[in-house]
Amino acid sequence: MILSTFTLLLIGALVLLFLSAAVAPLESLGWWAGWFGDKEAPPVPGQAKAVDVAVKESPSQHFVVYLSGIGAMDPDSIPQEEIDWGHMLVHRLPETAVLADVYPYSVTNSGLGTQRFFSRMWNYLEQRRLKNPYDLLQFLINIRNMFQVAISADRRYGPIYNLGVANAIVKALQLRGYRLGSGKPVTLLGFSGGGQIALGTATFLKPMLKAPVRVISIGGVMSDDVGLNYITKLYHLWGHLDPLQGLGEKLYAGRWKWFPNSDWNRALAAGKIEFVDMGQMNHNGPTNYFSWTAFTPDGRSHALATIDTIGEILVKEGLMDPAALRRAQAATNAEAQAYEQSRVAEAVAAQRAKQARKAA
Repeated sequence: MILSTFTLLLIGALVLLFLSAAVAPLESLGWWAGWFGDKEAPPVPGQAKAVDVAVKESPSQHFVVYLSGIGAMDPDSIPQEEIDWGHMLVHRLPETAVLADVYPYSVTNSGLGTQRFFSRMWNYLEQRRLKNPYDLLQFLINIRNMFQVAISADRRYGPIYNLGVANAIVKALQLRGYRLGSGKPVTLLGFSGGGQIALGTATFLKPMLKAPVRVISIGGVMSDDVGLNYITKLYHLWGHLDPLQGLGEKLYAGRWKWFPNSDWNRALAAGKIEFVDMGQMNHNGPTNYFSWTAFTPDGRSHALATIDTIGEILVKEGLMDPAALRRAQAATNAEAQAYEQSRVAEAVAAQRAKQARKAA
């Protein structure tokens, strides 16, 4: 009996999921053992190495590092909606250097397309996604990265994994002009699984940078990570329609109210965690946090509202001048409105084309 294409794909997907789960801890352990990645020795916890290249120190007094969601394949291949959103974020946050070139789902900061044995398959999936962002096989990338998030939250393997990603963040900061020892604050901006990895890396980033570290989670799925003891503050942006952001509260016992001495509950009691209500936003789909076609009651797109909320948080934390923020917002309002209008027009045209195909 000849198996159908769908059956073969299903079998292949199940095999891939099993392999992803089995080898997820091995990447961290292999990097620590020196089997792959940089030939230099792994960083010493609490110490950061200066990069070899000469980089002029940045005048920025605050740095934001964006850690993408589980749909990313490498630092340069994240979902288009996050790329578009990030461009506006850069323009709308004054006095801040924004970095988005760290791949949080690899201990070596290497994209999936560079993997020796599976690169052809991951690149094939990426080509499918470029043609159709909602391709069903996209979930294979999500599941693979989800296992990495689980490793970050694991008390056994997590420290090694989080140290590797922290090392990549430190390198990226230095290449953007961050001087070690300057004390300039760093904010980790993590979407979805990036929220957990932001918490995990904070354990090492604070002593490595010798500077304050904050975390802003956008629908983040987070555990009661020990990194909570090393951050100044955690802001968790959540939407009423987002079922995924609440998974951490259900999956990790340390977030349950019955364990008041867990890292999470002690941070919560100390006021280090603040929940920010984003209204009727979802984790995925046309009403997510990065959407230019869904709007809040005050008329802003979800994408713009999320960016402005981040700006308000940075002002509240004393990391940004409120007058400078207002000027940046005023200077980019027309650009943002044009972007919203073009995306709405594209969505309407796509819907009409879909209806025409059904009617044909």
